Amino acid sequence: MGLDGEVSRRANALPRWLRRHGGYALTLIPTILKFTPLPVKVSVKAEAGSWTTASDQPTILAAFANTPTYGGGMKIAPDAKVDDGLLDVCVIGGMGPFKLFCLFPTVYFGRHLQIREVKYLQARRLLVETENPQDVYADGEYVCRTPVEVTVQHRAIRVIVHSSQTSV
Repeated sequence: MGLDGEVSRRANALPRWLRRHGGYALTLIPTILKFTPLPVKVSVKAEAGSWTTASDQPTILAAFANTPTYGGGMKIAPDAKVDDGLLDVCVIGGMGPFKLFCLFPTVYFGRHLQIREVKYLQARRLLVETENPQDVYADGEYVCRTPVEVTVQHRAIRVIVHSSQTSV
């Protein structure tokens, strides 16, 4: 959500062939120049059942993943594992357009985690709240609006893979 949602919305308006061949990157630059960080509160649910605030700041992007990459190879959550039952959360705080433009290529290598404005954590369940309802996208597709509770269903599906690999 945040910048990613705005880019996804714009990219989804492009012709399908262009979306598949760089549409996200194409819409990123004009969006960076106009995007203003949004106040976003991310809370994680503790084992005892209470919510703890993990991030409460002007936010450019809040991504929740259970796999390391999205968007054609961006390593937004480089530590994510599909079978650990955890969501990996990457929150990019407010920064100027030039720094954000410089940050973008680092996401392809997972080096964005070294930048001060980037917060990374893991949780089983989280709650995302904004002052005004914001669109939430999953893998580039609109899902709902905030507030939203996000969780991963551990071992919800069984995957069969080639015998040279382990099953999940």
